[in-house]
Amino acid sequence: MGGRFGDGPVVPEAEDVIFHADWHPRALAVTLAAGALGKWNIDVSRHARECLAPMDYARFSYYEKWMAGLSDMLVDKGVVTRDELAGQPAAGPSDLAVKKLSADHVPAVLAKGGPADRPSDITANFAVGDVVVTREVAENIMVSGGHTRLPTYAAGARGRVIRLHGTHVLPDSNAHGFGEAPEPLYAVAFPASELWAHPEHAKDEVVLDLWQSYLSAP
Repeated sequence: MGGRFGDGPVVPEAEDVIFHADWHPRALAVTLAAGALGKWNIDVSRHARECLAPMDYARFSYYEKWMAGLSDMLVDKGVVTRDELAGQPAAGPSDLAVKKLSADHVPAVLAKGGPADRPSDITANFAVGDVVVTREVAENIMVSGGHTRLPTYAAGARGRVIRLHGTHVLPDSNAHGFGEAPEPLYAVAFPASELWAHPEHAKDEVVLDLWQSYLSAP
């Protein structure tokens, strides 16, 4: 959606502003705690937010999107029922209770993070300085309408490789239960003039982290 007309200007905020409402940190905490149950991965959760109805996605705030996606995943994965989500009591204790993230474990879990680098037998096709072109259409080639990290505004664009990050989990596969399928991940710099017809500053660059299967030689 980057560069789309009609959404108004981007207004920078002070760097010390983290949350805008009292319920925002609670939304973050609930999302992280639910993720600890092990029923989905980060790519599944991103796709859940992308699957919100377009009207809801457009009107929801950042954390409203998080909570809506989380609600859908909790029901879809059988963690809770729709009735329980609406406030009705559960029939009994959940089998997942043993996996709950207790308060004393939170610092260690946050410190560990979720690294996505993995070993892979796939050889890097490109090196720093190489010119590459992204797919003409930004879509998941495994699943129609599936998750991908190639932005629509960067489809068919020409850029140059500025870094090889190693091999990382492929979101297009991981979001749909096909395995992590790690492959080379590159930082690619694109001139603003390559991405938009009338950029305000044509010589500015946008750097995107893109997987090898998104790229080809010109």
